[in-house]
Amino acid sequence: VQLQASGGGLVQPGGSLRLSCAASGRIFSVNGMAWYRQAPGNQRELVASISRSGATYYTDSVKGRFTISRDNAKNAVYLQMNSLKSEDTAVYYCNANVDLVSRWGQGTLVTVSS
Repeated sequence: VQLQASGGGLVQPGGSLRLSCAASGRIFSVNGMAWYRQAPGNQRELVASISRSGATYYTDSVKGRFTISRDNAKNAVYLQMNSLKSEDTAVYYCNANVDLVSRWGQGTLVTVSS
């Protein structure tokens, strides 16, 4: 089983990016899915999560700006990031509970800078 993340890049403050992550391989069930991020010198933190039924959680700093969604048919999770700020700069990792095992994607770099 692999998680492949994509969509990172360089964006100006106030801009938008959409991250995508899809699980592939022999999969029976994907339960909770989430996005984490890790900025230089900081610990990895949970940004947003979504249950299989669609219940969502957001850390306070991204509420109202980020939207997490998923496509169960594609075993995919997305993170729409709007009104980006310099403090959102980090490597973003997707995480998924696949058949009761926590799986991580490879990370995608988001840089918010003018």
